[in-house]
Order: sequence, then C-alpha cells, then structure tokens
Amino acid sequence: METLTSYVLGEWRAGDGAATALFNPTTEETIGQVRSGGYDPARVLAFARETGGTALRAMTFGERAAALKALSKAIYSKRDELLDLSIRAAGTTRGDAKFDIDGATGTLAAYAAYGEALGSRRWLVDGDGVQLGRTPRFWGEHVLVPRLGAAFHVNAFNFPAWNMLEKAACALLAGTPVIEKPGTPTAMVAWRIAQIIAESGVLPKGAYQLVVGSASAFLDHLNSQDSIAFTGSSATAALLRGHANVVRNNVRVNLEADSLNAAVLGPDVEIGAESFGLFRSNVTLDMTQKTGQKCTAVRRILVPKDRIADVRDELAAILADTRVGDPALNETRMGPLASKQQLDDVRAGIARLEKECDVATGGSATAVGGAKAIQQKGYFVAPTLCVARDGRASVVHDHEVFGPVATIVPYSGDASEAASLVALGGGGLVASVYSDDPAWTQSLVVGIAPWSGRVWIGSEKLADQGTAPGTVLPASIHGGPGRAGGGEELGGLRGLEFYLQRTALQGYQGFVQSVFAPKA
Repeated sequence: METLTSYVLGEWRAGDGAATALFNPTTEETIGQVRSGGYDPARVLAFARETGGTALRAMTFGERAAALKALSKAIYSKRDELLDLSIRAAGTTRGDAKFDIDGATGTLAAYAAYGEALGSRRWLVDGDGVQLGRTPRFWGEHVLVPRLGAAFHVNAFNFPAWNMLEKAACALLAGTPVIEKPGTPTAMVAWRIAQIIAESGVLPKGAYQLVVGSASAFLDHLNSQDSIAFTGSSATAALLRGHANVVRNNVRVNLEADSLNAAVLGPDVEIGAESFGLFRSNVTLDMTQKTGQKCTAVRRILVPKDRIADVRDELAAILADTRVGDPALNETRMGPLASKQQLDDVRAGIARLEKECDVATGGSATAVGGAKAIQQKGYFVAPTLCVARDGRASVVHDHEVFGPVATIVPYSGDASEAASLVALGGGGLVASVYSDDPAWTQSLVVGIAPWSGRVWIGSEKLADQGTAPGTVLPASIHGGPGRAGGGEELGGLRGLEFYLQRTALQGYQGFVQSVFAPKA
C-alpha cells in the first residue's frame, strides 16, 4: 500500500497527520493513504517565491516554453503506466483515462507552442501605445510583467492530471512557481505525475511543489503577490474567497465552481436530421464520459415541448444500453464514481430530482438501474435521465448532481424563453446550442452569452467536425460567471494574465516605446 508524500523544499516529505485511506472505486479495495502536513507552509511558499520564482523570471518565454515541452514529453513517455494507474485509482475507463492524461500533456504542449512564439521576451505588451500629451513625446504603453509571488492551486478530484497541469502550464509560462494540491480521492495519479516532473529535472528548484491531503494552512501565509486558482464546489470556493488573510491581502483568486450546463435543441431540428444526431451523440457522451464527473458535463437538456417524448426515448435508449462495470474491461463504457462520498452525493441528488421529475432511465433505487451490468461492489450508478414536469422547477436549476445525470427541461421553442431557462442556472461553464436556423441561433446565443463562459454552436455544417461541448481546449477560455465561480482560465495567452501584473508606463515615447514595446 502506497503512502503519498508531499514534494516540497526540493525533497519528498512524509505527512504527520492522521491517515486518509485511498480506495479503488471499482473494488473498494484500499490502495493507499494520504497524511497531511510534514512541512511548514510559510517555508514552502518562501521557497517557491524566492528560489522558484527568481529562476523562472530569469528565463525568457521561449526558455520556459522549452521546459513545458520537455515536461509534456516526460509525462507522455509514462502514458501507459499513467493510464493503468488512472483505471485503478480513479475508476476511469481507458478512454476516460486518455481524456485526462492526454489532455494534460496536450495542454502543456500547446502552451509550449504559445511561449515558443514569444521567443526572448520576458514581459508582454498589452495593446497599442497611446499619445498622452499635446505631442507624441508624452507616451503611454501597457505592459504585463511577472508578479513576484507563488500560485497555490487547489485542484479537483475528477481530472487529477489535466486540472493540475492546465493550471501549471499557464503559471509556469508566465514565470510563476506553483504549489499544487490535488483532490484527495484520486491523488495517486497527481502524485505519480509529480514524481515524473521531479525526476525529469526540467524545472528550476522551487518552480513546482506538490502537497497532499489538507493544505488549508497555506491560506494564512499568502501575500498580495500570490494567487489562488481553485476548482471544486461552490461552498469551498466561498470559504477560500472569504478567508480573512486572503481578503486582507487582496490575494488574487480564480474560481471554477458548480455549473448546471445546458444543451438547447432548436425547434427547427427534426428527429433524424444530422443536427439531431450531433445533439444526441454529444448529450449522451457528455453525460457518461468520466461517469458524468466533468465540470462541463450537460446537466439540463432544453427540448421543445412537442419533441419531448421522441427525444426522451432516443436518449434513454442509448443511456440504458451503456455498459457499466469494471473500467479495465474493453467492453465497459462507464466506470464507477471516484469515491463513496461521490456515490452517496449522486444518489441523494437523483432522489431530489425524482420528487419533481419523471425518470426515463436509471434512478436512485439501484446501483446501475437498467444499465447492462450488475455490480456487487464499487461506487457504481446508472446513467440517469429525468424529465422535469415543470420547466422552472427549482431543483433542476439549483442543484448540480455531479455524476451521469441530466434532466430534460421542456420549453415552447421560443429563443427568449430558452435563454431565460438557461439563466435560471445562475451561470455556467458551457452551453451548447443545436439549430440550423441562423436568426434563432443568433437570438439565443446573445441571450445566453452573459450567463456562459463558452457557447458551443452545433449545426449540420459542424457534424463530425468539432469536439463535443464538454471538451476544454487550451485555445478557448475555461470558466464562467455567477454560480460557475466567475473565473477564467486558458484561452491561449489570456491564461497568463492572471499571473501577470498589468502596468501603465508613461514617459518619453522614444524611451518607453523602444525599450518596452519595440516594434517587430
């Protein structure tokens, strides 16, 4: 049985707190344990700022990019090992494990390419310069320079590889050292990746550290140059944002929290049309991929009232036919939830939905419902599709069930009504729209954009061309307003801005422009 350790101050340190067991979600076998502590958080932060940060800021964007590229290759070289570990420690199918591991190495490679294009620069110019006085001699430029703190990253259990490394890629390229805290149930995957990073010797000392178990003590020692990036529940996000020291020092905070993502079927889309096929395949994929444990998974499916029965039957048939079971088996299409706590939470959430919705397939009564598997052990739940009796039922729009669960929400077909229903979710990471009517689509997109970090627009022109809405790509922003946390990550070079200070420079044009914003 493995005991996970923290990688801090340039070495691996055992924790001194009480042990928390780690389980194989498929068999419920104990496979490891985590012990918190074993280090001084203030010293860990100082090591990051003074040793890691100093070394990273001395490097150019191009040099940092080369390090990211080397990290991507080092982790990818252990791909098969990591896929097997993810199946055992996180309950993922091999396909879902690839989604996580390849997403991580792909994002590192993408940010390596962004940094390579920046070359020998050590700061960024933000926009065009501007004349500030009667003549151009008095000139203004905005620049983005590395901050002098550390990034404390609190990552989610559902993507132990991708969630950690997409945050790290942006921070490291920006010149900011990272302290990564993985979600405990699946921390074994993040821990093994941390070992690969340490063994590679690619990064300067102090640029990357990993702490396992509870790490809330770090919040007491953050200063105004530090930052927090968090992925997880809205309740924990509120505690982080409201922490006294975080508030007192105006520590930068980026949050990604709950998200009741919506898929909207347009009234023009007929059953059997290419656009409907795209809708059907995307909805069922995003419900069952990673056992629905994706912050971008669809939770609400808006369907015109006159199509409810047909859409329900089409989706329910696919979901009921999903083979649930041991993720190590090739025929399995959906594995268990990541932990017993997740299983309890999902079953309780389904039970809440059942009070105001009709269940088309699945449900809270049995572990796998109508799915083609029977499991005696493991944290299994059936793909569950509900149909809301009232499209505005609060339970549908207020509570995210973080599993393979979604609810069909009836609407009239009017774009403004659909937008108002999407808005009831209070803000989401992604909404998807399926229609071949440009005017209707434009009206809906404009209506839901203020509530959405990303809007995915599906039509017959896009069939078989794009990734599903639940896939996060490094070129587009990831985050959302309101309930989703109000944060923003990735988006190409936009992802670096959280770790950089925007400063306005004012002075003689000949100096300011030639030194800080030279023309290519």
